[in-house]
Formats: sequence, C-alpha cells, structure tokens
Amino acid sequence: MPRVSISRKFEFSASHRYWRDEWSAEKNQRVFGKCTSPHGHGHNYELHVTLTGPIDPKTGMIVNLTEVKRRVGHILDGFDHKYLNVDTPYFKDRLPTTENLALVLFDLIRDELEKDGFTVPRIRLYERHDLYVEVCL
Repeated sequence: MPRVSISRKFEFSASHRYWRDEWSAEKNQRVFGKCTSPHGHGHNYELHVTLTGPIDPKTGMIVNLTEVKRRVGHILDGFDHKYLNVDTPYFKDRLPTTENLALVLFDLIRDELEKDGFTVPRIRLYERHDLYVEVCL
C-alpha cells in the first residue's frame, strides 16, 4: 500500500530575545543586531506539519485532520502569545532562534502524533514569508 503525505498549516505568535550573558553588549549587538532588544520582539509564525501514512480504505484519508488540529493546537498553546525566553521551559539554556524553536516543535509534535503510528517526516516553520526552517527525519 503506498504511503501518502498531507500537510496542515498552523499559526501562532510569540516573542523572543537573542542574548548571551557571557558575551559583551557589543558582541551581542554585532552578532544578533536588533534581536538583542531587552524587551524582545515578536513574530507571527506559520507552522506546516507533514504526516505520512497509508490511506485508510474506509475513510479515504490517512488521518483525521480535526484530530491533528486539536493535538498540535494543544502543543502550540504553550507557545502562542508567549515570551519564549521566559514563558516556556525550552529556552532557559538555549537561544529561541527559529532553528531551535523548530527543533523543539518537531520533537513535541512527533512524540504526540507518532504514538498513533503516523510518521512526521517534516515540519516547516516560517518566521516571515521569506524565511523558514525545515526539520526533517
């Protein structure tokens, strides 16, 4: 039976700050630019989650997208309208870059959906319309 992939888009907003305490203010500014603002700055993120699996002959679908929306939405509730540096446990010891945020989301989503036998081969996280990070198996 061939496997099919389907993707679902999600949106959430969050803010963050890039800053390394062990670096001088000058080095932080040189490396991170405006992302060093002590008040942080925000993005309206767009997340694409891809699932792969066989088509169920009874439903004609590989997955119930309403259930995916509920379960991924529950994960994203922990990030939506949050200051990632402070309001989430994932960025206490690492910078909340788009790359690191995508890795965290990939692990959380994969763990949630793969327990039902679905493969999550890829997520794509857009920080802006012209900038995204893709995490693949």
